[in-house]
Amino acid sequence: MSLTAIAIKNARPKVKPYKLTDERALYLLVMPNGAKYWRMKYRHLGKQKTLALGVWPEITLADAREKRDAARTQIADGLDPMAEKKLSRIRAQVDANSTFKAIAEEWLLKYEREGRATITLEKIRWLLDMAYPVIGARPINQIDIQEVLIVLRKIEATGRYESARRMRSVISRVFRYGIATARAA
Repeated sequence: MSLTAIAIKNARPKVKPYKLTDERALYLLVMPNGAKYWRMKYRHLGKQKTLALGVWPEITLADAREKRDAARTQIADGLDPMAEKKLSRIRAQVDANSTFKAIAEEWLLKYEREGRATITLEKIRWLLDMAYPVIGARPINQIDIQEVLIVLRKIEATGRYESARRMRSVISRVFRYGIATARAA
């Protein structure tokens, strides 16, 4: 029998955790403290597993069913939804640590270790400092050409065309470095 929103809302805590089952392996785990967790049982490579889908009421019954269906599709494709969820979390962390500024600073350190002239490094840092307010906090693999153009046009608007040309070159080198170090896919 399928769950209803009213049944979920009226589910009261008991001394021990208990399940309210929905359909197609989805259930709501009601804890003694009153917390309600969406779970889904599945088998992958012969092992019984339980996938956490979220907490009620943040995840509604409709949302939980949608997540269940997406997980079932992954299972049908031979994937483990739990492993895919972990990979997604890892990718998000990598993206967060792969901002344009982080990659640029890493690239600058590499240039410094290679023994580049101090004045060259200062000029590059000066150019990058003008780019950071616009694209510095963005994951490098999510920056598009229009965002780079905004940076370049701001510099051109002040009449510094040579600086804009050099900025384009520096930004391009940072992007090439980020792809070569597999930081941007």
